[in-house]
Amino acid sequence: MTRSAPAPAELLTIAIEVARQAAATAHRMRAEGVSVAATKSTVTDVVTAADRAVERQVLDALHRVRPDDAVLGEEYGAGAADGGAASGVRWIIDPIDGTVNYLYGVPYCAVSLAAEVDGEVVAGVVRNVFTGEEWTATAGGGAWRDGRRLSCSTEVDLGQALVATGFGYDPARRSHQARVIAELIPHVRDIRRLGAAALDLCLAAEGRVDAYYEKGLAAWDLAAGGLVAAEAGLRVAGLGGLPAGPDLVIAAPPALFAPLHDRLADLDASGGP
Repeated sequence: MTRSAPAPAELLTIAIEVARQAAATAHRMRAEGVSVAATKSTVTDVVTAADRAVERQVLDALHRVRPDDAVLGEEYGAGAADGGAASGVRWIIDPIDGTVNYLYGVPYCAVSLAAEVDGEVVAGVVRNVFTGEEWTATAGGGAWRDGRRLSCSTEVDLGQALVATGFGYDPARRSHQARVIAELIPHVRDIRRLGAAALDLCLAAEGRVDAYYEKGLAAWDLAAGGLVAAEAGLRVAGLGGLPAGPDLVIAAPPALFAPLHDRLADLDASGGP
């Protein structure tokens, strides 16, 4: 089979337009009032009607412009389009990353949309629903916000690093993560827990935090923000040479990666439930 892979810039153009429209819908629905529509892993892991409406809007928009692509979304899962094997392209959607923030009106949540070609993320956009801040990246093309190319922190001392993280919703997992934090915090400048992984990765990409780590991220949490981080010069990986994934994601500048990695390994940050 012969096919021509779309250029990352072409996929990014589509992603930006779709994400902007999706963020506008999310913003409007928040202004109109939102409530919990369902829960997922626990009673604190919520889904709003906006999560579902925004993802459906994204699915429909992508299907109109690229009907042969596959789609993986947080709310509707895989199989929203059927032709992924033919096109080689899969879109990965988090309609509202930071749903609890969205529910409470905390202005730290985002639409995250990435495109994979043959299993490699090549384009991504993360757009803050409340502020309109927008981060973009293409593989090999750098990470950008508002026309400015991003580069990560130049901090070299873990003891002076501001480190972002997040917690799962399962109480046993949270308990384990709290123990890790308690042992890590004496060895860094401070910890930030802001509540939206895609945005945390974007903040790390421009040095507004020095590094980020978290256990339990799904593909839709990581895809777009992870590309932005990597293209800004962060090393994005798991423990012990594993790729970044559900067991652990570490995003840190090269000088901080090894000391943060080793500290997290010692603390069994990828362990627990």
